[in-house]
Amino acid sequence: MTHSLVCPETVSRVSSVLNRNTRQFGKKHLFDQDEETCWNSDQGPSQWVTLEFPQLIRVSQLQIQFQGGFSSRRGCLEGSQGSQALRKIADFYPEDNNSLQISCPCFWGGWSVPLDSPKPEWEP
Repeated sequence: MTHSLVCPETVSRVSSVLNRNTRQFGKKHLFDQDEETCWNSDQGPSQWVTLEFPQLIRVSQLQIQFQGGFSSRRGCLEGSQGSQALRKIADFYPEDNNSLQISCPCFWGGWSVPLDSPKPEWEP
């Protein structure tokens, strides 16, 4: 069984917010467990979310959910430890629907990665 590693001490950043309307589309909606809300980015060449955890974590699975019709064709998971530069961990290719999508390490070569700053990024 998996559980979210996001905790109250996790710092999140996003590339943009649609029309700068953080009340309706802000990053607080990324992890609120409410299917009626979502983070909505503004337009641009790529969108990203950065998470900074208070301790080292081991990424073994990535779960994402898009609104149908607003998905990307390709995503990339990057990560780092401490002050190291971000490095590419894996590409992922989400489907254009609103189902919960899970990318597992079996798609990343069968290994999990210790990080404290993962960054998923996707292209429109």
